[in-house]
Amino acid sequence: MGYFIPVEPGVNLFVEDINQEAAKTIVFIHGWPLSHKQFEYQFNILPALGYRCIGIDWRGFGKSDKPINGYTYNRLADDIRMVVSTLQLDNFALVGHSTGGAIAIRYMSRYNGYGVSKLILIDAAAPTGFTKETAKDLLKETLNDRPKMMQGIIDTFFFQYITNSFSDWFFQMGLEAAGWSTAAIIKLLRDEKLDADLPKIDKPTLIIHGIHDKVIPFAQAQELDQKIRNSQLVPFQYSGHGPFWEERDKVNQLLTQFI
Repeated sequence: MGYFIPVEPGVNLFVEDINQEAAKTIVFIHGWPLSHKQFEYQFNILPALGYRCIGIDWRGFGKSDKPINGYTYNRLADDIRMVVSTLQLDNFALVGHSTGGAIAIRYMSRYNGYGVSKLILIDAAAPTGFTKETAKDLLKETLNDRPKMMQGIIDTFFFQYITNSFSDWFFQMGLEAAGWSTAAIIKLLRDEKLDADLPKIDKPTLIIHGIHDKVIPFAQAQELDQKIRNSQLVPFQYSGHGPFWEERDKVNQLLTQFI
């Protein structure tokens, strides 16, 4: 079922909550500029295996409210904390993809991993995000021709072949976001770093990363593995930035094994 949770006055986040009665819970944080819908191929499988799957649309994205401000790692982590508190979640696995992985890292450091039993980072945009050059180009396109920017993202996102129909679906997902929130996150990825957060993570951490990732280089996954205690890195040989779809069966199997 889907519903909205207030995280501050006038700002409500959309939450997709599947199989609420299950004993084990997984919270999913999507990447930029997408929504919880990107995890469709996890939500198709994991609830049937006995997991409660909660997908959160961050502020400014998907079906959530789209305020003009609040696009910092601290505020986005605070939003996740409000959802966790409202739903009284405990002993859950936290999955973050790309920028969602960066938000998950800030949540772990800012709230001492409150309620989290396991952390899963999928092609996380950490400890750094975009270079100044990449951010400059993306900002220019976002503010002048956002559909062109989104098509460019899709063209570099996947290693495996995608159909035109899949591309269209992904394209529309990205355009559900507001233009201002899309631009704000580009600046966030350009300006904020997460190096100081990594030593504070003390929960078992699984790092999944496509070796052909053109968005966040595989070397950054290796850096995360070195700096996060009790972590394990699993390279995905046939994925770019989207193992959650490109090698979805392997991702789903790893999640169930790790959790």
